[in-house]
Amino acid sequence: MAGMIILGLIAVIVVTGILFVNLSPEFGGDVSDAKKEIYAQSRQYEDGKFTNEVETKMGLSFKETVKVMFQFFKGAPNREPKQPLPMVTLDSLSIANRPDSLTTLTWFGHSTFLLEVDGLNVLIDPMFGATPAPHPMLGPKRFNKELPLAVDKLPSIDAVIFSHDHYDHLDYGSVVRIKDKVQNFYVPLGLGAHLEAWGVSSEKIHELDWWETINHKSLTLTSTPARHFSGRAINDRFATLWCSWVIKSATTSIFFSGDSGYGPHFKEIGEKYGPFDFAMMECGQYDERWRDIHMLPEETAVAGVDLGAEVVMPIHWGAFRLAMHSWDDPIKRVTEKAESLGLNLATPKIGETIQIKSGNYPQQQWWKELY
Repeated sequence: MAGMIILGLIAVIVVTGILFVNLSPEFGGDVSDAKKEIYAQSRQYEDGKFTNEVETKMGLSFKETVKVMFQFFKGAPNREPKQPLPMVTLDSLSIANRPDSLTTLTWFGHSTFLLEVDGLNVLIDPMFGATPAPHPMLGPKRFNKELPLAVDKLPSIDAVIFSHDHYDHLDYGSVVRIKDKVQNFYVPLGLGAHLEAWGVSSEKIHELDWWETINHKSLTLTSTPARHFSGRAINDRFATLWCSWVIKSATTSIFFSGDSGYGPHFKEIGEKYGPFDFAMMECGQYDERWRDIHMLPEETAVAGVDLGAEVVMPIHWGAFRLAMHSWDDPIKRVTEKAESLGLNLATPKIGETIQIKSGNYPQQQWWKELY
């Protein structure tokens, strides 16, 4: 009897999982066969999948996977801050009244930004959800329960830029909440299938391959390489492309790394599009075992030098626990390496608006004050 009960429970769990994967909108859409034929023309597309330019280790052995899962869920000291991180609350009126002549960036934590340039409002990897997972029970909670500005208080958005389709960058709930106030979405190849599945008009979606450029009003947007991967469900790894972005106005040049392991692409991007006034560079959720797809903090600083960035802001930290390192390890390590390289860092608090090319960037080491 006990065996029958256990088998019954297993069957219920399996059926529930299958139904969830097939019915939940969180997983996004599937790339059509017609689109796959178009993507086949890309240098990054081979045998029905997108690839990295250099050999990139992706998989862990079964033994390593079990060990990582155990380490992740058992908890460890200082992996999450003991109190909410300091945050500057935004005023929607201050955004509306910002002079068009200023170029500003406001960090929402992790890799999410509001860029204001030439009177345009641009969201970068807008992930406003509480949990980077297809269900709240399947992922860690955001360190801060509140955002600097409520999503419904955001201004009209001229453009949204996504780097790839992982849950901590492309969030279903966030897209549903902002889509009606967004004019255009700019994404790497394939990611548009998710947006269309969530009700975004195809006319608003612009997919780019690496090294492709598109103009949005006064801005020039270029999709550039990253060393990473994609996938939201069990069977769609590499189905969509991942990328970094170069954002240029007549007076300002900005780089956004998305997620990436270190590689020669940073120097190539710097040679083609640099130098940059400001670069937002991944620095968090790393481990020696997956450094091919997530830079170590010291590599973040080196990549900033490769790009020719005048100022680098470490991102991909300060919001979620997605690796085994302490929550403040990324910023401490990259700060030390940047000092040795003579690299200028910007370290704003969440919600703190910074003015690009002002010569006055926030550099307070505020994380030290939380002990």
